[in-house]
Amino acid sequence: MKQILIATKNVGKINEFRHLMESQGVEVTSLLDIDEQLEIEETGLTFEANALIKARTIARQYGTTVLADDSGLEIDALGGRPGVFSARYAGDSRCDDANMEKVLDELRDVPETERGARFVCVLAMVDAKGNEWVIRGECKGKILTAPRGTKGFGYDPIFYLPELGMTMAELSKAEKSAISHRGHAFKKLKERMGEII
Repeated sequence: MKQILIATKNVGKINEFRHLMESQGVEVTSLLDIDEQLEIEETGLTFEANALIKARTIARQYGTTVLADDSGLEIDALGGRPGVFSARYAGDSRCDDANMEKVLDELRDVPETERGARFVCVLAMVDAKGNEWVIRGECKGKILTAPRGTKGFGYDPIFYLPELGMTMAELSKAEKSAISHRGHAFKKLKERMGEII
């Protein structure tokens, strides 16, 4: 059985990837299975670059196949910001409310027709031989003028999906998984698993 190390300590992500990989005969481990603390500087200017930095660093260190992801929010009226800085947009505290407030403040005078945005998730897989695969998933929507909904995390309460008439924070987990940026990237990964393994 092949083994893949998922470069996260997020239990939800680990379980999602484990479900996908084990159906392909691949054993999944994660950063939760590693004793040492890994501090990897994500210095890339794109989601692709940051996901690859994580995957390459850990693959080299442990000599195994690694799957890493990087994700965030891109807003058209802000020139693609917050982008790779989504988690720390309002400062190093990684405060979801502060990040949302900063975005809403910056968009205060932007009309509804110009509030287009997308959530982006990039998956990067690197094997012990240095082979690399990069997969990108997106979910398009608009930024509201005030938060709505209590589910999800991050920017979900202000990310509106016109075709559903709801924000990401108003969707159930199953509904969100079906249409989210991570969900789209996950589907593409599933389609390519035969080629990858």
